[in-house]
Amino acid sequence: MILIGENLNVMSPVIGKAFKERDPRPIQEMAIAQQKAGDDYIDINLGPARKKGAELMEWVVRTVQEVVDIPLCLDTSNIEAMEAGLAAHKGKAIINSIMCRPERYEKMIPLAVKYKAHMIALLWGPEGLPRDENERAALAVELIYAANEAGIPNEDIWVDGIVTPVNIQQPQAVSLLNFMEMLQEIAPGCKSTCGLSNVSNGPPKHLRPILNQTYMIMLQKKGMYSCIVDSFDERLHQIAWGKRPDLVEVVYKVMDGEEIDVDSLDKEKLEFYKTTKVILGHTLYSDSWLDL
Repeated sequence: MILIGENLNVMSPVIGKAFKERDPRPIQEMAIAQQKAGDDYIDINLGPARKKGAELMEWVVRTVQEVVDIPLCLDTSNIEAMEAGLAAHKGKAIINSIMCRPERYEKMIPLAVKYKAHMIALLWGPEGLPRDENERAALAVELIYAANEAGIPNEDIWVDGIVTPVNIQQPQAVSLLNFMEMLQEIAPGCKSTCGLSNVSNGPPKHLRPILNQTYMIMLQKKGMYSCIVDSFDERLHQIAWGKRPDLVEVVYKVMDGEEIDVDSLDKEKLEFYKTTKVILGHTLYSDSWLDL
């Protein structure tokens, strides 16, 4: 599993302040820590970046690449800022992301072509979030076709089917799993990614890691190529690197409907068993699912 670190984000009080004040130290310290944590890419999320966005993105890209040698994933809705970042970036960047709306992709896809960048194809359409895997598939076809027509090969397209909070949109978690089974038939060679932490956006802080870790295993089983993650979730990284096959085995067995002797599971495995049941919708979500 390819990991994209999410922690250089304007929403962070420390990082947001550093962006605003053009203070390189917190930004570079975070980037170094993310590389040491083992991330394959670093996501730089500036948000809308309405005020001097182009100048800010160029500065941040140069600031980060002064101290780390892993590529960057550039995340902003400001098209001018995106181009400034791509122009400054050394190596092949990822554009995060290009929505399936003509007014967006007709402007953003040419940037991917011009700078030979990877692009994340975000399956957010004119009506917003797709309702099910079939709508995801239709949006994927439209966006990938537009990218191919512009000369972008499938290998440079990373499809993001959109992760939503499991506590308020429980069926969407399964819909994305179903879509992942369809992706390679729709677009052979395309990669895939997602904002993994969205699945736990809303539940109490102490429950977020187990939700993120379990859902990553589930997505990986369905062919997910990469995830945008918390750089400092150590167990998640261990799972992504194939070092926790015991936890993966439990999740896969639940997904495959195999019988499991629950009494034989230790506390850690039991938590993954229960969490998989919740994400699949076999158990109704509540903040106390681990205690039931």
